[in-house]
Amino acid sequence: MKRLLICALTLFTCTLLAQKAPATSGQLRNSIGMDFVKIAPGEFMMGCSKNDNECNADENPTHRVQLTKSFEIGKFEVTQAQWVTLMMTNPSSNKGETRPVETVSKLEAQEFIARLNSTNDGYRYRLPTEAEWEYSARAGMDSPYSGALNQVAWYAANSEDETHPVGQKNPNAWGLYDIQGNVREWVSDLYTANYYSNSPATDPTGPLPAARGGRGVNVGPGPGPGGRGGRGAPPVGNGPPPFPPGPQAGATQQQQIDALRLQVEQLQQQVQQLRNQIEAGPPGRGGPGGPGFGGQPIQPVVGANGQLLDPLDGLPTGLPVVRGGGWDQSGAFQRVSARYSYYGPTLRVSDIGFRVVREPVAQ
Repeated sequence: MKRLLICALTLFTCTLLAQKAPATSGQLRNSIGMDFVKIAPGEFMMGCSKNDNECNADENPTHRVQLTKSFEIGKFEVTQAQWVTLMMTNPSSNKGETRPVETVSKLEAQEFIARLNSTNDGYRYRLPTEAEWEYSARAGMDSPYSGALNQVAWYAANSEDETHPVGQKNPNAWGLYDIQGNVREWVSDLYTANYYSNSPATDPTGPLPAARGGRGVNVGPGPGPGGRGGRGAPPVGNGPPPFPPGPQAGATQQQQIDALRLQVEQLQQQVQQLRNQIEAGPPGRGGPGGPGFGGQPIQPVVGANGQLLDPLDGLPTGLPVVRGGGWDQSGAFQRVSARYSYYGPTLRVSDIGFRVVREPVAQ
């Protein structure tokens, strides 16, 4: 009888532990040590969170999105050690093997992913879509943050002006780390300011090529649209975008800080434009942002009608989209619905990295 009681208690304890364990538990790791979390299909409200007064116009309207397929997303941002394993170089400004890789362009991130795919390990790797990223970041919540900001994110108030090793803050409810603050993250979608008004309700992947904003695609006489924390892309042949305005009279201290950060960011991007021009020189030059594939900077291809095309997928580059907050930004920039858009696929800055999605090849 005593033995039966012990067995019953053991079985009951194991049942409780199984119930408490996250549905994504298990060994989901690839050959270079990248850990993944499995995300089940589902629905969520994408865009401006309920009662969030910080939202930009491009975070509206809030709309229901259904993701019909499961996928696995990086538990952590891609680290510098993982990047070096495949790329043999480390372009990051804040060096550290377990820190997220940064100062990598979207094209370079895609190239890293192409090398992952060449390992033929039974999975297809790619950048997450905006919808997949936000669905994963929200982890079932409808608030702007997945917890107390100091506990889940590295940002301007606690980062000491640098990135940090991945996984030191608390994860969100689905076990993802640093998704609201450490480095911002490239996603696969391109940008248009009104996309949420006409986005498909099922498995959205961003604007169709004909609707994508950016250089050579639907660009008017002035700069293209830019999200919070980013500026739009200038038309080809024109100078840099207008310098963002300084703090307005009567602005709060935080508003003054944010306005000054935008000005600093604009200067960084103008410097990057000059770097890109230098890097377009003799073959083999790496440049300050770090060498690209084969020691050469990766450049977009100019199409027959003057569009800049992504050399990996042949589609117009448009304005790449970045999600998540960065170590150098204030709390408002870490909100789960915040979106950013940037010049083009060759931009490199020290607060942008990425995480990876994978799916079984047979899926």
